[in-house]
Amino acid sequence: MDMAPAAEPLVRITDVWKQRGRNTVLKGVNLEASRGQVVCLLGPSGAGKSTLLRCINALEACDRGIVFVDGVPIGVEQRGTAFYRMRETALSRQRAEIGMVFQNFNLFPHLSVLENIIDAPIRVRGESRAAAVARARELLARVGLAEKEAAFPRQLSGGQQQRIAIARALAMQPKLMLFDEPTSALDPHLVGEVLDVIKDLVASGMTMIIVTHEVQFAREVADVVAVMVDGVIAESGPPSQVLARPRDPRVQAFLARSLREDADEREP
Repeated sequence: MDMAPAAEPLVRITDVWKQRGRNTVLKGVNLEASRGQVVCLLGPSGAGKSTLLRCINALEACDRGIVFVDGVPIGVEQRGTAFYRMRETALSRQRAEIGMVFQNFNLFPHLSVLENIIDAPIRVRGESRAAAVARARELLARVGLAEKEAAFPRQLSGGQQQRIAIARALAMQPKLMLFDEPTSALDPHLVGEVLDVIKDLVASGMTMIIVTHEVQFAREVADVVAVMVDGVIAESGPPSQVLARPRDPRVQAFLARSLREDADEREP
């Protein structure tokens, strides 16, 4: 009986290295994300998690290795057996397929909420204003902020700004969503409203790679947890394995420290 070929992962990261000065930030990282999967990246500060995300959408160039999204190399083009950095116009077309939500919202302060959301679909994808506005309003309702379309970022809480940033990324109808510590800049009482929006995206089947320090959140939403330490993925697998029964001593130490910090934050 013939076996059906395994589906190509939506994201395939192969032997990615990244150097900054004398510091090697990424040291041969390999990672995959299947369509509809949620991958959570955990690890201590300085482990390389955010740099890896920036390499996935070519905000930073890999020194070695290649990132593939939907079978296409990101940020480079192949000529013969060699790969070369793409021109910025081609890079922009690729990035349009990959949504990115940063720690600090990155909204345009001089534009209203609605204009923030429709800017890229009109300018990059060439959508009509009417179509872009209709989708923006659907997304605003989805993130619970339909009444804020005329507001400016300075008039919103941090949690509201981050929800608008998520809506803005979704407006481009990306194949993949990347989240770089989406709750780290928020006051603790605003974290839940952003995590709820991300959980809604999980339920919808969106493929996501999420850098987070929220271990419990990763336990709830991730199909795969990957723990990075010192530029490498020390351990990856289902949350039930990696978070409950880690094998790598570095992962054990990181999770024990995270549990202590969580306990300290809960103390009055």
